Amino acid sequence: MMWSNLSYEMKKKLVILIAMLSFAVGSALLTVKLEYYAVFLALLFAGGIVFTIALFSNPKVGFLVYLVYCFFIAGLLKNTGLPFGPLMEVLLGATWLSLLVNYKKIDWKEIHNDHIIIALIWFSINILELVNPEGASLLGWLNEVRFTAFNWLLIAPIGFLLFKSKRDLDVFFIIIISLSVLGTLYGIKQYYIGVSAGEQRWLDEGGATTHIIDGRLRVFSFYTDAGQFGASQAAMSAITIVMALGPFKRWKKILLWISGLILFYGMLISGTRGAFFAFVVASIFAMSLSKNFKVLFAGLFFVVAMFGFLKYTTIGSGNYQIVRLRTAVDPENDSFNARLINQATLKELMKNKPFGAGVGSIGLNGIKFNSEKYLSNIPPDSYWVKIWVMYGPVGLVIWFSLIMYMLGKCCGTVWNIQDKGLKVKCIALTSGTAGLFFCSYGNEVMNGFPSVIILYMSWSFVLMANNLDVKNVAISKNN
Repeated sequence: MMWSNLSYEMKKKLVILIAMLSFAVGSALLTVKLEYYAVFLALLFAGGIVFTIALFSNPKVGFLVYLVYCFFIAGLLKNTGLPFGPLMEVLLGATWLSLLVNYKKIDWKEIHNDHIIIALIWFSINILELVNPEGASLLGWLNEVRFTAFNWLLIAPIGFLLFKSKRDLDVFFIIIISLSVLGTLYGIKQYYIGVSAGEQRWLDEGGATTHIIDGRLRVFSFYTDAGQFGASQAAMSAITIVMALGPFKRWKKILLWISGLILFYGMLISGTRGAFFAFVVASIFAMSLSKNFKVLFAGLFFVVAMFGFLKYTTIGSGNYQIVRLRTAVDPENDSFNARLINQATLKELMKNKPFGAGVGSIGLNGIKFNSEKYLSNIPPDSYWVKIWVMYGPVGLVIWFSLIMYMLGKCCGTVWNIQDKGLKVKCIALTSGTAGLFFCSYGNEVMNGFPSVIILYMSWSFVLMANNLDVKNVAISKNN
């Protein structure tokens, strides 16, 4: 009876007090039993409580933690061996649960846009693949669809529902640039000092096959592999350099230039040849979107000169990174020809499969869940090829059309933005996603972390830009 007479604020204070006392008593008892381990468990428990309170007070907290976690997940798996993978879905699911709990504060009309429709179309196609007559493993489908479609469907709306201001866009840039630079710095440590015990174990268990070339390490940092690391650094380098050319304060431009050059070096030490094309494509997109023909012609001249330098000269042959990069424009390269042979083999096996061999039928999930099929044991070497094998020529055309529509929509949005600073930021994001998409022809880039989350969030931010621009123009007019 006394409880019912208390005010809401008093009830809240009593609940917090009881929780704190319970935590203190529990910590004391654990310390007696577990000694030093109790401190770690107590801190972990306390952190969990704080995170949960913050999460359900503001769903944005959950997604930002998820964004940061996606950068480190591969490194955690390599260095601890613990099953950290499902925590990604837990964080994303918790963010959505918080959105539903706070549904009255959310403007759900924001999700009525092209990005959500595209993600929903692609997810629907993945559902239809369940009845693919080729009979791929259901577990293979479940593990593959998490990355090919489900994450896209869950991530795309979050940008429109939670991140609606210029400040949100700036926070996004700060996180992805800072963590990418940190990735290169850790990669430099791997290259010049050495890998950790967990990373060495990963290399010994098979990673060395593709990551130790001519006795030299292809740096992978805390990313999934060198392919993901190199392509991500290339795209982020292009994004950062484009930003450095924008109408921002001098100290910001200096930081962006330094970051861009560090990231470019990260691309080089990854030894990922295809990453070079991510940088080139992103740069060409940025120059085209700028509508500055002088910059466009100067940039194209630089790209052609770079191609000529790699293709027709031997300058820098004493530098391993340049030698490795030079193989990207060598049609006689053994690795390139091996990929062509694999594609020719897959072409024969894909005859009479207009809808593909099924989701999860090739790649890691193909080997794990469909190993009895010959096709599943052939490396796709490319995300485009992987899409072709899983969904068939019909699915490949649909997927390619959806991605090109998104890129086209982003380009159209960028051209209509009036705010110069916002325009440069959106040019950077659009260009970066274009680089990741085209680079995925050579590696499975846009389906891995952190590239995939950067890709989806970039599209959401760019499509929201007109609303931000309209608000800014209206404010400036009123003033």
